[in-house]
Amino acid sequence: MTLNQLKYIIAISKENSLNDAAKKLFISQPSLSAAVHSLEEELGFDIFIRSKSGISLTTKGIEFLGYARSVVEQYDILDARYISKTNVKRSFQVSMQHYTFAVNAFVELIKQYGMDEYEFEVHETKTYEVIENVKNQKSEIGVLYMNDYNQDVLTRILTEAGLVFTPLFECGIYVYMSKSNPLAGKKEIAIEELDEYPCLAFAQGDHNSMYFAEEVLSTYEYKRRIRANDRATLLNLMVGINGYTLCSGIICEDLNGTDYCAIRLKTDEKMTIGYISRKNSIISELGQKYIEELSRYKEKVLD
Repeated sequence: MTLNQLKYIIAISKENSLNDAAKKLFISQPSLSAAVHSLEEELGFDIFIRSKSGISLTTKGIEFLGYARSVVEQYDILDARYISKTNVKRSFQVSMQHYTFAVNAFVELIKQYGMDEYEFEVHETKTYEVIENVKNQKSEIGVLYMNDYNQDVLTRILTEAGLVFTPLFECGIYVYMSKSNPLAGKKEIAIEELDEYPCLAFAQGDHNSMYFAEEVLSTYEYKRRIRANDRATLLNLMVGINGYTLCSGIICEDLNGTDYCAIRLKTDEKMTIGYISRKNSIISELGQKYIEELSRYKEKVLD
């Protein structure tokens, strides 16, 4: 296995074409094919699936690509610092369920490090994609929650993916809604009181299992439920049709504005906010700092 072979794999995955990748790399297509074939023989599995419609990564190929990117990125940093003496930006990527506080922590990280020497990437996305992004090293860290209902299933999935969950803090369950909602003035709300209002949930796409739901009490028989893909849409629905969602109760007015409130739900259920990372991996300086910023929200837990 050579560094050039790893660079070839990365280039092919970007172009989805051997011919296009060969042009980008300034080598012949037969030479590129031979290099990939030699690496696949050494590894003992196919990295790519070849078909008439093009080329795509196998399941093992996706995992291998994540490690290849990591090795090449580290080499580029070493080369820039000790050989070519050029500036190469270090990068940090994070994936998260739809948590405003996790986005806010990301904002604080950028403010502290700036963008002159660092590149940042954030994915606010579905639960399954959070796990896949960390598994395939598209993100160093993923932010999600566990509770008594989903813990066993998610732990098994994470273990099979070579990932671990690290708890940060525990929260009660809160109803997040617009201040214009008729229930907004209450100090505590029973789940039955919400039956006349639409429950807003984040769509999970092809992996719409209750275990992947971002909202607790996912098995409750809601009379009205609307799914949406993004946080901005949910906030608009809260105002437009008096919708609500269930959350940790941590409010970040700097990002969401002051038109919303969190009211305690009458339940003993808890949720644990934490992060996932690759097992036995060394978390980068930026990753450690991001985790530190996330941990600060323990002080804002309303319980």
